[in-house]
Amino acid sequence: MAQMKAAIIRQAGGPEVLRIETWPVAEPTAEQVLIRVKAFGLNRSELFTRRGLSPGVSFPRVLGIEAVGVVESAPGGQFTKGQTVATAMGGMGRQFDGGYAEYVCVPAAQVQSLQTHLPWETLGALPEMLQTAWGALFRALQLRRGESLLIRGGTTSVGLAAAAIARNHGARVASTTRNPDRMDLLRKAGAEQAFVDDLSIAATVREWSNGGVDKVLELVGTTSLVDSLQCAGEHGIVCMTGMVGDKWWFDRFSPMDVIPTAVSLTSYSGGSQDFMRTPLQDLVGQVEAGTLNVHVGKVFRLDEIAEAHRCMEDNNAGGKIVVLTS
Repeated sequence: MAQMKAAIIRQAGGPEVLRIETWPVAEPTAEQVLIRVKAFGLNRSELFTRRGLSPGVSFPRVLGIEAVGVVESAPGGQFTKGQTVATAMGGMGRQFDGGYAEYVCVPAAQVQSLQTHLPWETLGALPEMLQTAWGALFRALQLRRGESLLIRGGTTSVGLAAAAIARNHGARVASTTRNPDRMDLLRKAGAEQAFVDDLSIAATVREWSNGGVDKVLELVGTTSLVDSLQCAGEHGIVCMTGMVGDKWWFDRFSPMDVIPTAVSLTSYSGGSQDFMRTPLQDLVGQVEAGTLNVHVGKVFRLDEIAEAHRCMEDNNAGGKIVVLTS
């Protein structure tokens, strides 16, 4: 059996539990594709899995909910060897081994082929980041041209991408950060207004937006969600998408007190079907043309996976973290 280098987790814990080992390369069936991984982005859900907080995940496991690379083998004929492809979600890194490796074997139904000249460190940042931003904006929030949008957690990779996509769509964008030194980063990404977030900004946002914004993309989580609901105007929509605040639930939740009249609360988690709905080729083309700016924060090698996770945990990247396999 062929062997590969992979980042293996054998028990829950800190970044140090991710260790490079030799691991068998899976043999794809007719319904699967074996991808030679060139790069993958890091995601906070992988941090939660590493900590042992993802239900149903057993160890040892290769983490990683996304990857980009080239087709090594597709026995069912869905793709040809050497094609550039991207994959995300569908149980990667949870139900079966994911992208933190030199090869990944995934269902063909969750693979998109791409034509691009982008370098791997840029392409590797895009699949999950763009599908989350695009899906949350247009499927969950139903964002329309001319509407006002507040992005809570604007310096996250998804927040920066969402600001760029929404601005290109013709929305008025405001974004938040806890760090005043990152206000310029928000504006460069596409926000016309930036707020320093002390978890109580509803009054300021409502003043800026003349009574409340049309849409709110909540990436911080339950720590700011109540305030985000107060930021929305009548018939506004708030979408819970991220949890960078590292808190999954409310201690106490009273919907009648928390959700304002005529404001809707929804969520977006984005599975493999959502990934396949994402117009990734179009978005990649915009990145390549320079009309959609994405922010790659830091780039690591596979051997540096523990350091990369530590960077993610400390929120020190300033954009998407990408890992190259070679």
